Amino acid sequence: MVADEEELTVRDAFVAGVRDVAPVVAGIIPFALVAGAAAVDAGLGVEGAVALSTLLFAGASQLATIDLFVRDAPTLVVLATVVIINLRMAMYSAALSPVLAYAPARQRVGAAYLLVDQVFALTVGRDTVQRGAPHALAYYLGTGTLLWLNWQVMTVIGALVGTSIPDWLPLSATIPLVFLALLVPAMSDRPTVVAGVVSGVVATLGAGLPANAGLLVGAFSGIAAGTVVALRTGAHRVPTSSGRRDDGEEEQ
Repeated sequence: MVADEEELTVRDAFVAGVRDVAPVVAGIIPFALVAGAAAVDAGLGVEGAVALSTLLFAGASQLATIDLFVRDAPTLVVLATVVIINLRMAMYSAALSPVLAYAPARQRVGAAYLLVDQVFALTVGRDTVQRGAPHALAYYLGTGTLLWLNWQVMTVIGALVGTSIPDWLPLSATIPLVFLALLVPAMSDRPTVVAGVVSGVVATLGAGLPANAGLLVGAFSGIAAGTVVALRTGAHRVPTSSGRRDDGEEEQ
């Protein structure tokens, strides 16, 4: 009976992840269409677009790779750019570590393939996904699986019909809107607001830096600013079940 209840809980968590990511998936569709169409326009063909989407599964990195491919950039430059853009995933994985701590290491390694901005934001932002709970990984996989399937299908469609999309249809304009829709709800207190604002300003000012370094500089700047504010305001202290904070002070 316990096993059945646990299985049901895991199943429900997976379904909850699918349900929660569904609105985000709708916003990702134009992004995937653009990625597929851009790959074909760059000369990669439908097969190349599908291969790139499957192996990389990271929208910003895919578009950067395609752009560098068109410019005949050296392979090392392409690889370095992809690594720099995706370094934020190291920060994401560190934040997810306590959330997915219950899962075996081999499962977490496999789940890393599905780690993208939207999956991270939904998983860490859901109050019912307790740290270390056995259903946390199922919820994570639910969000990531639907997002991955949508991305692959829409990439193929974009690669097949991309040339038929009228130029006046601003598909690329939906990309920043998707990220804003994830960012705004996460800015729930002073440290997160400061981190979001600082990272956005710095990344914008650093947009002209080589190898898309502005994104990385903005991310670290936001983390540093948010951490400073959290330390000064005491927002980093986590209440325990005994009513005491993790620094030994009584919870008021």
